[in-house]
Amino acid sequence: MDYIISLLPPLAQGSLVTLKLFAITLVLALPLGLALALARLSRWRALHHAVSGFIWLMRGTPLMLQLLFVYYALPFVPYVGIRLADFPAAVVAFALNYAAYFAEIFRSGIQSIDRGQYEGAKALGMSYPQTMRRIVLPQMLRRSLPPLANETITLVKDTSLIYVLALNDLLRAARGFVQRDFTITPFVVAAAFYLLMTLLLTWIFQRLEKRYAEQD
Repeated sequence: MDYIISLLPPLAQGSLVTLKLFAITLVLALPLGLALALARLSRWRALHHAVSGFIWLMRGTPLMLQLLFVYYALPFVPYVGIRLADFPAAVVAFALNYAAYFAEIFRSGIQSIDRGQYEGAKALGMSYPQTMRRIVLPQMLRRSLPPLANETITLVKDTSLIYVLALNDLLRAARGFVQRDFTITPFVVAAAFYLLMTLLLTWIFQRLEKRYAEQD
C-alpha cells in the first residue's frame, strides 16, 4: 500500500499533462470541427472537396503517424519548414485529427434536421446564418451528444500516444516506474487514473443528455 501511495504524486503530475492536452484539444477541435462541417456542406464545390479531402486524410491515417509527421517531418516540408516543440506538436496533431471526427459528427447532426424547418425559418424572414444559429445548431448539438461523448472519451485514452514524443504524461510516468521496479502495479494505478477521468466525462455527458431530454 505504501508503494501505491508513493506512486500517486508522480502519476498525478503526469495526469496533468494528459489533462492539459485533452482540454486544449477540445477547445480547438470543437469549433474547428463545426467550421469544417459547415464548409463541407457548402455549395462551393472547391471548398467542399478540399474539406472532404482533409477529413478523409485525417480519419484515414493513424493519429500516431500524424504525431510523428508534425514533430519530425514537418520541418523538412519544402516552403513550410515549421519546427514545433513536443507539446505544441502534439496539440496540432490532436486538434486537427479530432476536428475531422467532430466535423463528421456535426455534419450528420445538421443533415438530420428536417428541411421543413429551414423553409419555416425562411418564411419567418430569417437569414441562413440566423436559421443555423437559432434553430439548426441547437438541435444538432442535442442529437450529436452521444457520438460526441464517445469521441471525447476516446480522446482521453488517445492522449497516451504522446509517449512517442517523450512527453512525461500519465502513461510514460507509469512506464518509468514499471521499468525501474519490475512490477505492473504502476500500470494498474495509471489505469485507475484513466478510468476516473472517463467516469467523470461519462457522468457529465449523461447529465447533459438528461437535461436536453427534459427540455424536449
